[in-house]
Amino acid sequence: MEVKPYENSDKSKRKQVEEMFDDIAPKYDFLNHTLTMGIDRIWRRKAIRIANENKPQSILDVACGTGDFSILEAKKTSAKVTAIDISQGMLDIAVKKAEKEELLNGIEFIKADSLCMPFSDNTFDAVTVGFGVRNFADIPKGLSEILRVLKPGGRLVVLELSEPPNPVVKAGYSFYFHKVLPWWGNVISKNKAAYKYLPKSVDNFPYGERFVTLMKEAGYKNTKLKWLTLGLCAIYTGEKM
Repeated sequence: MEVKPYENSDKSKRKQVEEMFDDIAPKYDFLNHTLTMGIDRIWRRKAIRIANENKPQSILDVACGTGDFSILEAKKTSAKVTAIDISQGMLDIAVKKAEKEELLNGIEFIKADSLCMPFSDNTFDAVTVGFGVRNFADIPKGLSEILRVLKPGGRLVVLELSEPPNPVVKAGYSFYFHKVLPWWGNVISKNKAAYKYLPKSVDNFPYGERFVTLMKEAGYKNTKLKWLTLGLCAIYTGEKM
């Protein structure tokens, strides 16, 4: 299969994403779990098991959103968790959720851009990104920045939605994501543009072997791709040598 090159042409994406997620933050969890029929919880657990295979003592959760990934990491691993996001609205909800779970001592939440993170080189044993890479304003730059803050031997684990390869599944997915999701998202969040952006961001994401190629080009070794649920989602892993 020919791997098409990744192209980024949206120079204003960072600000667009920040404002959009600030706006939908109060309804994000309800919509996220409802629209994925709860399968996203299973996907997260699988990804965290992979991130925890080498027993990391420090984990960075990039584009943490409302903190589901970060909170689960704090519960399922012995690592100190640091979580960043560009949306203050998302972080405010994440902090409240962590406080309710009595996990604030184990997670540090920071407002930061994934393309320019406030951490020294070789800081974290593992980095996770759950459903956030497709929102990076520049994916190759984001991957390079993550590699910078990873320790040698550290692992990146990316969980991301994708377009299923099976034609029948793909047809159902396309109808759901491009028709049902924007309508339902607008009903709940009153932000029609946000839930038009979501399927568009999945369509534009260089999933599968294209993303693996981007990881390799950024310098990751031992890259792996694991498909989930008929190709609706995938786990990508890579290591810093």
